[in-house]
Amino acid sequence: MRALITGAATGIGAATSQKLKAAGYEVTAFDIVEPTGVDHWIKVDMSDPDAIDTAVSKLSGTFECLVNNAGVPPREGLMKTVLAVNYLGLVRLTGAVEPMLKQRGAIVNVASRAGAAWRANIDQVKALMALENVTALDDFITNQDIDYVRAYDLTKEAVVVWGISNTERLLAKSLRVNSVSPAAVSTGILDDFEAAFGDRMTKNVARVGRPGYPEEIADVILYLISAESGWIKGQDITIDGGMSALGTSGQLGL
Repeated sequence: MRALITGAATGIGAATSQKLKAAGYEVTAFDIVEPTGVDHWIKVDMSDPDAIDTAVSKLSGTFECLVNNAGVPPREGLMKTVLAVNYLGLVRLTGAVEPMLKQRGAIVNVASRAGAAWRANIDQVKALMALENVTALDDFITNQDIDYVRAYDLTKEAVVVWGISNTERLLAKSLRVNSVSPAAVSTGILDDFEAAFGDRMTKNVARVGRPGYPEEIADVILYLISAESGWIKGQDITIDGGMSALGTSGQLGL
């Protein structure tokens, strides 16, 4: 069995790679930083479409799954990079890799609970999804008045919507796509999310007792690429320790 994963050097990606290896997969990782514990590393800047194409050209053979985990956290001034890596890069690489996925293969995209409001923001999500390449991002950011926090949220909304909108097309190719939407996870970039989201994150973490662990997200990813999850298609799985339930309960007065 052979697996592809982006963003395998740290956090959720590193935990997922370890679990893929333990499950018997040969793991090929795309990352700008060299990960440990994988079989093959292909260096790539996920914000650069040409670099993505070059990286994919180094692959051979077929693969059972693709895990799109690479992402940039919300940081001041990085709107273009966040949009380029978290959404446009994901779509570019997935399209290039898709012909190499075996029938009944699985794609799992790492979105975020930050993308939960995709329905309310669907027009802006569609506008991002309509962009053809990174050269249009500067105008998009200006015209849509995108700050760095909104850039992150928007990309994760778009990842969820991309999975939904491509489900039927992929089913015709005997492929399936799902996404996972973690809330706060204890990784090296947790401080970035606390700085960007403030009480929006810290109060939720306090209510459920702790942030998630990368291994807990990886367990769900492994399940979604397994045969046991074969009838789960086009879904976004929230992994948040109960945060969504607590929020919904409050909103509905339960």
